[in-house]
Amino acid sequence: MKKLLFPLLLGLAAASPSKADIHHAITSSVQLNVNAAATQAQRIGSTFSATGTGVDVTDGTTAGTISAGTISSGVYSPGTIAATQNATGGESFSFSQSFIQADAVPTSAPAVGAVGNFSDVTSTAAGTTSTLAGSVTSAGVNSITAGGAGTSAISSIESAITIK
Repeated sequence: MKKLLFPLLLGLAAASPSKADIHHAITSSVQLNVNAAATQAQRIGSTFSATGTGVDVTDGTTAGTISAGTISSGVYSPGTIAATQNATGGESFSFSQSFIQADAVPTSAPAVGAVGNFSDVTSTAAGTTSTLAGSVTSAGVNSITAGGAGTSAISSIESAITIK
């Protein structure tokens, strides 16, 4: 009886229907990019400093005076500064001055493709499509062709199977 019961149970288990919800999706895509021209510029300003001990300074017209200089088109030009040791000879003294000239202020915007005369400039030319191309066939086959400078192409195929 035992021998007959096991095949009977196995046959009943195999005969029961199985159910499954299966979903399959395939997505294909191609992305093409052509970069635009771009320019980034940063204008620096003027800086001037003068320090000293044990010295007399003059701007050439008044003793003990440092010239305010002049500003023209947004650029500072310091006046001439002369430093002489104080009246007592042999004493220690120090004097230093530094100057960084500013970038001139432009009077108009630069033409397309041109960059202004600034100290810190980054300029990127526009991308060229030349042979840039991409396609997806009805069979889901992706194809891309490289373009010129400043371009990119991305192709992707995604396959997803969901079983519930």
